[in-house]
Amino acid sequence: MKAITITDVAKHAKVSKSTVSQYLNKRYEYMSEKTRKKIHEAIEELNYQPNILARSLKQKSTFTVGVVVANILHTFSTQIIRAIENYFYKHGFHIIVCNADDNPEKEKNYIEMLRAKQVDGIIIFPTGDNLDLYKHMKSDQFPIVFMDRSIEELNIATVMLDNQLASKLAVDCFVEKGYENIAMITTSIYRNISPRLERIKGYKETLESHGIAFNHDYIKAVNAEEIPTALSEFFELKIPPQAILAGNDIVLNEVLLYLKKHNMNIPDDVAVIGIDEVPYANFYTPTITTINQPAIEMANQAAELLLSQINKTGIEDTSVHRLKPSLMSRDSC
Repeated sequence: MKAITITDVAKHAKVSKSTVSQYLNKRYEYMSEKTRKKIHEAIEELNYQPNILARSLKQKSTFTVGVVVANILHTFSTQIIRAIENYFYKHGFHIIVCNADDNPEKEKNYIEMLRAKQVDGIIIFPTGDNLDLYKHMKSDQFPIVFMDRSIEELNIATVMLDNQLASKLAVDCFVEKGYENIAMITTSIYRNISPRLERIKGYKETLESHGIAFNHDYIKAVNAEEIPTALSEFFELKIPPQAILAGNDIVLNEVLLYLKKHNMNIPDDVAVIGIDEVPYANFYTPTITTINQPAIEMANQAAELLLSQINKTGIEDTSVHRLKPSLMSRDSC
């Protein structure tokens, strides 16, 4: 059976091949609604399938971008992926999502695979342990944007939260409610993952700004499976914490599970705030106070930065863009 070509569509719609090409590439500026309708109907009637490979070779683009997330289990990661997909879909691109599991070797393999597939650019939540690979991509002038985590010496465009402000909002809220013995628990800071370090710094500095001495016993940075043990150590202290700041949504889940298992009431026994909004925050009992990241805004900015590099429009932006968090005040604090 003869393959339907763009020439067949043009003849059927009674327009030029270039007009059909403009339609397929979503360049509608100089095309009437009537012409668009004719081309759409011709494509439907002929069951025309564009030759993606031929299009890629002609335009020197695969119209595909990669997204390498550090840990897809984070609610924030899935929100970012969804928004990036939506942005690039509107611009005629597809995305390939890879989950590195915070494993540098897995991240390296995925980046190499994506480049082998000739994606047009990659948004990466960097593990931080593939510096030579990042530098090589940069020297190749390959379009790349970092999300959520920064590696300042590389001068790669980065979009992330103002993490110190996130902790400040939480500690300020605890202090305003009369709590002084405030603990913080986060996932491991092995490999110096920037948002975790920045949130710890914000926690310490905000305590000091309120005249509250920093207590080393009140801070834990551990692997997810070690969180229950770390919480037990908190509550075995001579003066246990009155409030706990959970450094991300995975930590918050573990904190809530632990408190429920040990029949501890929130906020009567201990107040809780989590950094990262979670789907159940509004209907958990009690409702959970969280620090919300503007995920859609962050994703759109990262996508815009990447698309600008792909299209080589404007001066290359290699700065770190920090967006503001917001306090979602509820009943857990």
